[in-house]
Amino acid sequence: MGTNAWRKLPVSLTELCLDTTLRCGQSFRWRKVEDTWSCALHGRILSLRQDATHLYYQASFSERLVEPLTRPLSAPGSKIDSLPEDDDTEALVHHYLNLKPDLTKLYEQWSSVDANFKKKAPRFAGVRILKQDAWEALVGFICSSNNNIIRISQMMEKLCSHYGPLLGYIGTTPYHDMPSPISLADPKVESQLRQLGFGYRAKYLYQTAVQICHGHDDGWLENLRNPESPIMGQKVAAAGEMQPGGRAGYRVAHEELLALQGVGPKVADCVCLMGLGWGEAVPVDTHVWQIAQRDYKFGKGKHSSLTKATYDAVGDRFRSLWGKEAGWAHSVLFTADLRVFSERLPAKIEVDTVKVEAESLGPDAAATSAPVIGTKIEITATKIKREFLEDEGHDGSVYSKTVSRGKRRKKI
Repeated sequence: MGTNAWRKLPVSLTELCLDTTLRCGQSFRWRKVEDTWSCALHGRILSLRQDATHLYYQASFSERLVEPLTRPLSAPGSKIDSLPEDDDTEALVHHYLNLKPDLTKLYEQWSSVDANFKKKAPRFAGVRILKQDAWEALVGFICSSNNNIIRISQMMEKLCSHYGPLLGYIGTTPYHDMPSPISLADPKVESQLRQLGFGYRAKYLYQTAVQICHGHDDGWLENLRNPESPIMGQKVAAAGEMQPGGRAGYRVAHEELLALQGVGPKVADCVCLMGLGWGEAVPVDTHVWQIAQRDYKFGKGKHSSLTKATYDAVGDRFRSLWGKEAGWAHSVLFTADLRVFSERLPAKIEVDTVKVEAESLGPDAAATSAPVIGTKIEITATKIKREFLEDEGHDGSVYSKTVSRGKRRKKI
């Protein structure tokens, strides 16, 4: 087998923006070289790129690619080869990128009930919630504890390169798929992961793998999935009525995940949202808590700190606003606050004018015997505080410039 030709799907940037969706802290294994994203996924190396009107994809099943992947045919009217009969890459692209929902309509719906979303969303169109494997989401978000996106991505790469199957190369870069739970359930894994720099997360990953392999029936994790968002190839089924705290299946999945090592409420909600398809899951970390305080009037009275009750109240508030896809809408606002996307938002300009008394403004001042008023104008441009994941510091870049001007009061 070799590398398939580039193929294309009609997808606009408002319906999917790869550069935003693949960088906003959902998945941590995608690599970008020039304008192409690649990842080892479901037994192949999948590469994606896009222009204003189309999404291009290419799959490689070869053991080794000596040459880089060819560039896509982007000119109008270019011939796109048909897929082999046994190649399900197009179905995988549709499924993984969650292309079925009409994102424009969802943005309109969320904007109609939330002025803050309406203000932020236009600069962050095309953010989709990926349909990842639940196991990959679980591992990735256990690694996210007290961590940032770059370091999480590095950990995932180490995990895959040491324990995952090698699928092939792009140029000289190897691509490994995710290791299975059984690959991480060996007693030697914890010490090996510590040597690789995983710290206390090494214990959580090993113990969680053991719990899944030996403490639950086969398929337990996938059985927590939202039946409205099944794995690829399975039929959609009803998921029950929406409640203020989410549908019953979501609440069961969240509670079950909390029994795993290294999984607290936020990690459980991340897995529910991005690995199990429960759209109402709203992960609340210190960063989202800041959004809730700044934009949604939390932070006072009984919700002055991020307690369990406040965590639930923030999720309930967002679910009451945005419904059963509250986690998706929340992720757009989370993305809008990521430091990596700070250039998309304008700086906040504050102007403060202060009158001050001055003795003189130079040699001419004495001749008039008139009081002098100085006008001090302080202009401060403040970039909104951006993403930090737990241990990464704030980046509220602030600069100020003060201009003093004097003017002479006329004699009366």
